[in-house]
Amino acid sequence: MQAVDTPGSVPPAPPAFADGKEPDALRTIGEVAKALGLKQHVLRYWEEQFPMLRPLTRAGGRRYYRPEDVALVARIDQLLHREGYTIRGARQALSGKAPARPAPAAAPEAGPEPAPRTPGMPAEDEIIAAIRILRRHLQTIRHRLADALED
Repeated sequence: MQAVDTPGSVPPAPPAFADGKEPDALRTIGEVAKALGLKQHVLRYWEEQFPMLRPLTRAGGRRYYRPEDVALVARIDQLLHREGYTIRGARQALSGKAPARPAPAAAPEAGPEPAPRTPGMPAEDEIIAAIRILRRHLQTIRHRLADALED
């Protein structure tokens, strides 16, 4: 699926790969993460949150990103980390259902400015969602261990 650019936004430049592969070669999750300055777990999380992001998977669950997948990841990164979209807003923007720009936040009456986010660092809602996923996995493990101990 092709990303929809919002009016007035500049599409991200494709990442530069210095690995000697052809430009249309498949890339591993590690190669994509390194080229875009992201963590691999962020890319895996985005696959859960953005249904249009579906890299090829091979035996053992190894992911291979096509050039259009890499471009989509770069666009998601731009929306979330540079344009200030939430995950939901970015998902809507990519599907063409969102307003051109995220609604500006109301100016705080008083108080300190929020700390700037480091590029590649997951947003708070991403962290919360990842913790919830981890909690479900841990609960599953706990139940399996309890069942194994009963046997």
